[in-house]
Amino acid sequence: MKNKICQSCGMPMMTDDQLGSNEDGSLNTEYCTYCYQDGAFTGNYTMDEMIEHNLEFLDEFNKDADRPFTKEEARAGMKEYFPTLKRWKN
Repeated sequence: MKNKICQSCGMPMMTDDQLGSNEDGSLNTEYCTYCYQDGAFTGNYTMDEMIEHNLEFLDEFNKDADRPFTKEEARAGMKEYFPTLKRWKN
């Protein structure tokens, strides 16, 4: 599976079990299973709320990072990146 990025939270989706699901049960390749199940978003987040939610997983992300991010750096990076994702594009 070619690396895909969730178009809601930015999570890399490397395996089928990380993919969301459509209403008919088929896999959705645009959104991860945490953001999209059964053809609908799992949470009614604003973009800023999604960013704050993602920050809860920063320690886990930083374990594998070459250079760990501070909360402020991660927040700023996501505020710049998220508007490029399908869910948050205007």
